[in-house]
Amino acid sequence: MQSPIKDYALVSDLHTGALISRDGSVDWLCMPRFDSESVFAAMLGTPDHGRWLLAPDSPTATVVSRTYIHSTFVLQTHWKTDEGEVLVTEFMPVTDRRANVVRRIQGLVGTVSMRQEVQIRFGYGEILPWVSQGTEDGVPVLLAIAGPDALLLRGPRLRAADHRHEGTFPVIAGAVVDLELVWYPSHRETPPALDIDDALDTTITYWRAWAASCVDDGRYTDAVRRSLLVLRALTHEDTGGIVAAPTTSLPEHFGGARNWDYRFCWLRDAALTLEAMMTHGFADEAHEWRNWLLRAVAGDPEDLQIMYGLAGERRLPERELGHLPGYAGSTPVRVGNGAVGQYQADVVGEVMVALEKLRGHGVTEDSFSWPLQRALLTFAENHLDDRDHGIWEMRGDLQYFTHSRVMMWAAFDCAVRAVRDHGLSGPLDHWIGLRDGLRAEILERGFDHGLNSFTQVYDGGEVDASLLQLPQVGFLDYDDPMMLGTVQRIEQHLLDPHGLLLRYRTGESDDGLEPGEHPFLACSFWLVEQYAHSGRLDDAARLMDQLVGYSNELGLLSEEYDAENGRMAGNYPQAFSHLALVRAADALQMARGETNPHESLAREEPETD
Repeated sequence: MQSPIKDYALVSDLHTGALISRDGSVDWLCMPRFDSESVFAAMLGTPDHGRWLLAPDSPTATVVSRTYIHSTFVLQTHWKTDEGEVLVTEFMPVTDRRANVVRRIQGLVGTVSMRQEVQIRFGYGEILPWVSQGTEDGVPVLLAIAGPDALLLRGPRLRAADHRHEGTFPVIAGAVVDLELVWYPSHRETPPALDIDDALDTTITYWRAWAASCVDDGRYTDAVRRSLLVLRALTHEDTGGIVAAPTTSLPEHFGGARNWDYRFCWLRDAALTLEAMMTHGFADEAHEWRNWLLRAVAGDPEDLQIMYGLAGERRLPERELGHLPGYAGSTPVRVGNGAVGQYQADVVGEVMVALEKLRGHGVTEDSFSWPLQRALLTFAENHLDDRDHGIWEMRGDLQYFTHSRVMMWAAFDCAVRAVRDHGLSGPLDHWIGLRDGLRAEILERGFDHGLNSFTQVYDGGEVDASLLQLPQVGFLDYDDPMMLGTVQRIEQHLLDPHGLLLRYRTGESDDGLEPGEHPFLACSFWLVEQYAHSGRLDDAARLMDQLVGYSNELGLLSEEYDAENGRMAGNYPQAFSHLALVRAADALQMARGETNPHESLAREEPETD
């Protein structure tokens, strides 16, 4: 049985990431990129689908503490047994330019017998490699090869046992034992051994130097800093693309079919990440993500997609892996994402809002960036009358989603501001007409006066959590009576018994799937933001503390939370949850009038023309 999602730690080298259970097992790792095929997939199956276990070989072994070295992704686990204590330090070197996982065991007290079990399975747990053992400069090595992939493990000698390798070794007080796992293309020479001391020092220095740029003095400083670190850890250093999560198919509903591959780059997430980074002092990173965005969408605007691969790849076909039983029996396990072909009308607005923020921070447009934005606006205009799948990637019938229409409004509002406030070229009167026409349409068809609420879709009666974003982009004030009425209806229909917010009622909305999911944490963070900006500070603080409390001991958040059973759900760690946490913390800090060096994430009201 797999470990609870909350028991997993992430280590990252800015190209991929490993998930390590509290029991000491690397149960998920794709190499060399986040979206590569996995070499360990026990998280979606059994140990036979690949894992790397390292833990004391003792029935009395307990974890005394488990934490990251401050402001890093270097994990330290303090183990205690009746015989002694050890400290296990695990990390992925960030500057080595190859895919490594390092596990260092330091003896603290007495003598601890450590157990290692290695089951390497390439191809998402399906491909059994050819494995051989030998020595390299007197150090035992294990080499696994299958097709284009090779893994080399340096460390204590192992013995073969039923298609896995295992062994024990003693660690005495004061001793240090290092294990290094490195992936490389099988047609190349074996990479030389790593200088572990230097790699550890360099990795700690990198993460701490990066985190030092985060200027924040609010009540939620630690949670905000860890969230920003998560966003960095999920970023591919070479391309600037950020994955929504390093995992695939962790279920939104345990035992159900809502299992998706999140190892890709959503334009929406990238745009929001750009906002979070630049408002917290990371100008260079904001530029990186802007450049990724512009490269990804470059080309014929009619080919615009909602998501791309890490380097901007466009073909992300979805398929099912029938050999994997799934997390907690949740099938199918999917790789690729069929939503890549959806039309989501809000995406251009998300991108335009983020790039407007960047202009507000003094970043000037160049000969490439503004013409490309104008092309995106042309795309939006060409699809002005088209229904879409909405922010939640509904797989049912296309609709006019109110949130999508508001984001289209925001796209043209940003265009108007670009001309008026920044002197950029464009058909100002035409964009004003499109913007104002959309506003009139939204108020007529997206707001139900009988219900005193905006609705999920035009002429419908349901609400969804995305309506909380209307004031975030300046469509109306947070305390506008129409918004307050919408919040009241959202509270009535979407809050679960634990005060968490569902995206929408799956039993009442046509999303093409069987009903049932847990509350998305991002939606509840949006509600914190709404409360904070509309004077409900006590409600905002209460909900914020509750949500931050759902982080695990390492400060990581999943996509959803099952409060009834006290467990995380959905892909993990989830960029969208951490992005929303940062916004909510900023909103609370500003609403309290506390010292805040950051620009407000709430946009000004549009000018009336």
